[in-house]
Amino acid sequence: MPDGSGHGFEEPRRKGKSWKPKGRQVDEQALNDVRALLGDRPRRADLLIEHLHLIQDRYGHLSAAHLRALADEMKMAQAEVYEVASFYHHFDVVKEGETAPPKLTVRVCDSLSCMLAGAETVIAQLEAEVDPKDVRIVHAPCMGRCAEAPAAIVGRREIGSIDAATVHAAIAKAETVPDVPDYTGFDAYREAGGYALLQACLAGDRTADGIMDDLDRAGLRGLGGAGFPANKKWGFVRSYPGPRLMTVNGDEGEPGTFKDRVYLERDPHRMFEGALIAAWAVGAERCYIYMRDEYPAVLEILKREIERLDAAGLTRHCGLELRRGAGAYICGEESAMIESIEGKRGLPRHRPPYIAEVGLFGRPTLNHNVETLWWIRDIVEKGADWFADQGRRGSKGVRSFSVSGRVREPGVKLAPAGVTMRELIDEFCGGMAEGHTLKGFLPGGASGGILPASFLDTPLDFGTLEKHGGLIGSHAVVILSDQDSVKDAALNLMQFFKHESCGQCTPCRAGTEKMVKILSDADVDTDLIADLSTVMRDASICGLGQAAPNPVDHLVRFFTEDL
Repeated sequence: MPDGSGHGFEEPRRKGKSWKPKGRQVDEQALNDVRALLGDRPRRADLLIEHLHLIQDRYGHLSAAHLRALADEMKMAQAEVYEVASFYHHFDVVKEGETAPPKLTVRVCDSLSCMLAGAETVIAQLEAEVDPKDVRIVHAPCMGRCAEAPAAIVGRREIGSIDAATVHAAIAKAETVPDVPDYTGFDAYREAGGYALLQACLAGDRTADGIMDDLDRAGLRGLGGAGFPANKKWGFVRSYPGPRLMTVNGDEGEPGTFKDRVYLERDPHRMFEGALIAAWAVGAERCYIYMRDEYPAVLEILKREIERLDAAGLTRHCGLELRRGAGAYICGEESAMIESIEGKRGLPRHRPPYIAEVGLFGRPTLNHNVETLWWIRDIVEKGADWFADQGRRGSKGVRSFSVSGRVREPGVKLAPAGVTMRELIDEFCGGMAEGHTLKGFLPGGASGGILPASFLDTPLDFGTLEKHGGLIGSHAVVILSDQDSVKDAALNLMQFFKHESCGQCTPCRAGTEKMVKILSDADVDTDLIADLSTVMRDASICGLGQAAPNPVDHLVRFFTEDL
């Protein structure tokens, strides 16, 4: 009915005091809580995950009331905020009527290296001994302390080589801040010649083409897993019109990988200087450093040192912005990481276009792994030949192997590219652990497959293992012995992939679940495994689903005695 206003409709009648607008209403107290936490921070959509962390850190969970209030404050749909919050494992979304989790969460790693070290026994003992009203025990994927397996994070404090007693002691201390190790800070780094190369670049004493030539002759490749030549990546990004951006992928979630954490806990400015030089070379106006939430000490270090760099004026050409992950292995895939930086669920993008052309916020984007950037200063200052000549058997450079499992001396081992597994174990790891004989090894984390001892003398580098269905990837080496079941190891890896699949594509989402069921049977159907592997490789959107069958395929091919 016309209402005289020209719109043709009447205002809905409000039936007394009980009338309320439709939909879930914003609680005034929750809104005040959110506003107090956000303060004067921007309410941009790309900061959604950062703002969710503020609430999670303050209250220990994300209540429905706070999620509604955050959506209202950021002018976003409640469904959009909820779908992001519920995607990431480290956000505890509490629905209406549900009970909030205990204030303290203990995450115990149950990935392969920690499983070999007895994590399952520790978890079972803790679950039997702690009061679930006070402490929550969570089975968690790899947290990058594989050389100190088993490992845990108590609140925001990382501890390695745990047993139930050490975890109880950490719980009793109730320390909620990260334990930051001693590291080379800004002043010490600069006194040792740090940032002289960056300043030479900014002053015009160096050219981008000259730096790229050094990286080419050195043979520097992407050391996050793909192994793409660094200089070619710079060239691709430079070829597209600006404005351009840069990202640093610190989401080191591949089981068995921990080299980036070790480097950042010791000498973070080598990565910073490499990043700022790379940004200068490609004309990137801002660099986003994406760091996994499982590294609270590293996050604290990076936050402190970025403030020092800003104060010193070394970021004027390219601002640095730290972004905190939230527990999602898939965000190690570069396009999923970019989605996460934009404040979304970490769902991999279809390619092409590649991120060098259409990346973060739709701009050409240079993405590098932490270790790749870490080497740039040394290569330029010491010369390309210094780096390249350290390789063996025709390979160029050195590699940082994260070694764990059945060796005497696990840890990050700086070894020549092209080293064999026999050499890596005997020369760099002190040999096999007492009483253990090599049975097999993972050359590149969960995605790299499981190769038998007969591959002891195969060079380890990009391109040497692919013909055998293996990958060197991030150089995450896990050693298995005659006392280990390769079937159990493959099942552990597939359970990880099932847990971490983003769910976007059916081949990966359903395929990983089905593979776990097959391996859990007493009689393993190898024909079904072959069919399922083919589908997952051919039809999965990203590398997670495509590489997930590798360890199972190798189980069937090389370790039939364990089936």
